[in-house]
Amino acid sequence: MRYMVSPYNQQVDLKFPEKITVYDTTLRDGEQTPGVCLRTPEKLKIARKLDELGVHQIEAGFPIVSNEERRSVRAIVNENLNADILVLSRTRKEDIDMALDCDVDGIITFMGTSDLHLKHKFKKTRAEILNICINSIEHAKDHGLFVAFSAEDATRTDIDFLKQIYKKAEDYGVDRVHIADTVGAISPQAMAYLVGELKKELKTEISLHCHNDFGMALSNSISGLLAGASAVSTTVNGIGERAGNTSLEELVMTLLLIYGVDLNFNIGIFYELSRLVEELTNMRIPENKPIVGRNVFRHESGIHVDAVIEEPLTYEPFIPELIGHHRRIVLGKHSGCRAVKAKLTECGIDVSRDELCKIVERVKEKREEGKYINDDVFNEIIRSVRGPVDI
Repeated sequence: MRYMVSPYNQQVDLKFPEKITVYDTTLRDGEQTPGVCLRTPEKLKIARKLDELGVHQIEAGFPIVSNEERRSVRAIVNENLNADILVLSRTRKEDIDMALDCDVDGIITFMGTSDLHLKHKFKKTRAEILNICINSIEHAKDHGLFVAFSAEDATRTDIDFLKQIYKKAEDYGVDRVHIADTVGAISPQAMAYLVGELKKELKTEISLHCHNDFGMALSNSISGLLAGASAVSTTVNGIGERAGNTSLEELVMTLLLIYGVDLNFNIGIFYELSRLVEELTNMRIPENKPIVGRNVFRHESGIHVDAVIEEPLTYEPFIPELIGHHRRIVLGKHSGCRAVKAKLTECGIDVSRDELCKIVERVKEKREEGKYINDDVFNEIIRSVRGPVDI
């Protein structure tokens, strides 16, 4: 495995949980991205690829939403994947019964707990909300389900009430409690504080569901894990409502290469998985998206290209083959002789030194005229210098 990160990472003594559970919610929270709608065949393709990657739990959907959603969940359950199959459920008996009817392994049942949600969404008191949650948890546990309780808007909830509702959930046998940073409004330092405070009161496993409104979903997830949480929610490509969720590929690769925490995932399929989700959701991955973006292993600057041709790790923290990605030298305004020579060699074309210099000059001119240097434009440039040639 070829990679090179900062040696200073090893100078910091950090302790992660011995076991970290990744539960992926691409098929539920990811699908709640405005404009995204996945039908059963599409959900199956993504679920199979997530299982091939090695994700521990797949949140397959929200069965109460529609008949199609229930068909999708049942189809995923019938695949007999290695991953446990979970679904989202409101704290209502009908939701839980619907999950049971789909024969899933477990549920994530949720309730808004901040005063903001209690006042404006539920118009209920804390005592009423607490009673609803406990009744739902008891019903689900009585039917043998794995039950995770998620406090929606937990990071804006009064800490004493948050401790109270999680402790009651624990008393009624909940398997995991989730801190939902619903609008991505907590800092990494505050997340560490919050997890630390909850660890003082709870024996139950703590999980993190972070949104990316301020670009801190990954940092908050890492910070929470270091503070003692041991499960984390992700989506492929970081898709999800508003600014999205913690990115699966960013979390796994950061843990592996920056922190040395190996989750034993089949990381060689990350790029394939990323492109599959991009295609099926019609959500184009930003060119500069960490880990899987198209520009992550594309180089144009002459200085960079010269070094990358000699040793890729000079300008890449890890080689693209590690995740099934690929490197590309891009010709443009900043290209030098070595980059153009590499492209010519790739095309099986030999040129003189004088011809090479002229081609480099015309590549720069064409790019500054607004033309992207694709194969057709490059072929045109070569013909203008040395006559007809086929690429």
